[in-house]
Amino acid sequence: MDGSKPDARPGGVVGVLAMAGIVAALMQTLVVPLIGDLPKLLGTTASDASWVITATLLAGAVATPVAGRLGDTLGKRRVLLVSVIPLVAGSIVCALASSVVPMIVGRGLQGLGMGVVPLGISLLRDILPPERLGGSIALMSASMGVGGALGLPFSAAVAENASWRVLFWVAAGLSLLVGVLIWRVVPGGRRAAAPGRFDMPGALGLGVGLVALLLAVSKGATWGWGSGTTLGLFAVAAVVLLGWGAWELRTNDPLVDLRVTARPVVLMTNAASVLVGFAMYAQSLVVPQLFQLPEATGYGLGQSMTAMGLWMAPAGLMMMMILAPLGAKLSAARGPKVTLSVGALVISVGYGSSLALMGSTWGLLTVTLICNTGVGLAYGAMPALIMGAVPQEETASANSFNTLMRSIGTSVSAAVIGVVLAQMTTTLGGHALPSEDGFRVAMLIGCGVGLVAAVVAALIPAKAATAASGDAPGTEPGTGPRATPRATTA
Repeated sequence: MDGSKPDARPGGVVGVLAMAGIVAALMQTLVVPLIGDLPKLLGTTASDASWVITATLLAGAVATPVAGRLGDTLGKRRVLLVSVIPLVAGSIVCALASSVVPMIVGRGLQGLGMGVVPLGISLLRDILPPERLGGSIALMSASMGVGGALGLPFSAAVAENASWRVLFWVAAGLSLLVGVLIWRVVPGGRRAAAPGRFDMPGALGLGVGLVALLLAVSKGATWGWGSGTTLGLFAVAAVVLLGWGAWELRTNDPLVDLRVTARPVVLMTNAASVLVGFAMYAQSLVVPQLFQLPEATGYGLGQSMTAMGLWMAPAGLMMMMILAPLGAKLSAARGPKVTLSVGALVISVGYGSSLALMGSTWGLLTVTLICNTGVGLAYGAMPALIMGAVPQEETASANSFNTLMRSIGTSVSAAVIGVVLAQMTTTLGGHALPSEDGFRVAMLIGCGVGLVAAVVAALIPAKAATAASGDAPGTEPGTGPRATPRATTA
């Protein structure tokens, strides 16, 4: 075991890991209420200020699969503790920043800690008894939604009533507290018996390819989708990622075992994850704007920044308090494939209901509750499907890759919904604002993507998914105990 505490209580372990997930997710929404004020606060342009968000996205995308692989080889608890360090350091750098460059550096450091959630989910499989695993995985997955939901009202209230620097000092304190709790409460898990060399070429190749791809997706609307910069980045991403894939298939110790990701259950779950990530994020771009746009538009609800956050918070809290145990029971009874399919369908229903409900605050609250019900079910099922289909010593890297797929989905969602809202506008007081039709089209896109995600989930091979969900720890999916285990306690 990796510095384990054998007498650690499962409830305390799950609580600490869920708190770690909440704090990591909090970093992603921390600056959302500040977006409009960042140019003035940092003395920069709106275009440069947008890198405060983009830096976290890029750093998290690169760090997550690397942290997963290191967790499988060096020990998940150890890498969890290391991942907390950039969360603390990045928050302090941001709190002290007086210009855009150190703020971007700090936000990039915060992004390096995004591997906390998949590492925590994978560690649960190593240390919990089977009867506790399903509900704990769902709870840990839901922590991402809870952190995002709590981040909005918290950061909005601070931004309106205190210095914005308080946000980052609180984030630093919470991150430090999480590190101490992990050190004191969380035991270690399994790691490879004979860790191979770290795949540095694979890490660099994946990093370059992801940065090029996500930069093109996230900045394409600003730079122009037909600009040389955007097209060049897409070309670099295609060439580098193809080369990276060829390397991963040839090397003995790959960063990501592509043969494992090609297994039908893993492949289809990752495909569904991209779509669910897209559908989940679309509402995050639409609903806050509808809450805050002036009532004079005829469709805006005229809420303050803090009120908007409070209206959106119940949906995130419901994911942890109600849907985590409900999803675990559904997965235990019918299998995680069914839970994922149902979750995607509920997301689609939520977006469809918005066409009739988006004219009032209570209506939008209902929309977010329905959508997040689906997100909670789907997010809890994905790790169960992934971990049931991969060897136990590869759970962290496989879960991290699945988390990366969700991140790619959210990035594509931001680009697509951003284009829709930018193209379909109306004018109020001389300012161009997204039109009501633009918001409706965006919600219809979310509805359609949710339906496609449900279809993809339904195509996950039934026998393989059933076998995977029923395998005991220490077995290959559907094959029984391994004759030659590749992992031992460390």
